[in-house]
Amino acid sequence: MYTLNCKGKLLVVDKPLIMGIINATPDSFYADSRFSGSDKILQQAEKMISAGADIIDIGGQSTRPGSQAVNADEELKRIITGIEAIHRQFAGIVISVDTYYAAVARVAIDAGAAMINDISGGNFDKEMVATVSEFQVPYVAMHIKGDPATMHQNANYENVTREVLDYFIQKKEQYKSAGIHDIIFDPGFGFSKTIDDNFQLLKTLSAFKMLNAPILVGLSRKSSIYKTLGISTAEALNGTTALNMIALMNGANILRVHDVNEAKEVITLYERVIH
Repeated sequence: MYTLNCKGKLLVVDKPLIMGIINATPDSFYADSRFSGSDKILQQAEKMISAGADIIDIGGQSTRPGSQAVNADEELKRIITGIEAIHRQFAGIVISVDTYYAAVARVAIDAGAAMINDISGGNFDKEMVATVSEFQVPYVAMHIKGDPATMHQNANYENVTREVLDYFIQKKEQYKSAGIHDIIFDPGFGFSKTIDDNFQLLKTLSAFKMLNAPILVGLSRKSSIYKTLGISTAEALNGTTALNMIALMNGANILRVHDVNEAKEVITLYERVIH
């Protein structure tokens, strides 16, 4: 069991949690996850919370392979009114801001976010780690090599699980030294990894238990699923469900998903199996 202090709200990780994805972007890889404007963002958040989401993760930047970054000001413009609206309407829900900009994280936390989800683990903005430490919110640190525009060129490993695990061991020391107490690790499925790498990581996910921290997995509708099955992103829900169950069996603590209701069903069935 883990506990996460989300600005005074204690999130207890004694069973798998669900993080619902809201992309306030025009170009995220899954079209049905794109929402713009506070009203649409709020409606989607309400739908996800009703379905059982524990965390709502809002991002204003597409990080799909080959995507081009937008600046912090544009990212904030896309997400800030949505964060404020959700915080007003659902004060008890944990809002996560999906950003690698310290400046965005800072404003988002002031607006009601209580968790930072950083695909770069603090590598893209040297101020991020200090910002997380200052606000004392949980920090999701993902593994990536390169950046979204170049990461597909960096998918080369001798042993992907060992390299990602070694990276996290080093990062954990950095974060602890900076005074960050609540760390969540995300192996970065689909980020600077081949399809084979992704399946190897999933197969060996239990190795990450040695980090003694919650493990978040983001497999939802990704190319490892739809390319393997020869289908589209829109058709990849069933495959997502299958791999989410495997992730849970191998030690995942948080499922980051587009489809909350189906993830909730996976967790319900998983708990029947293990208890």
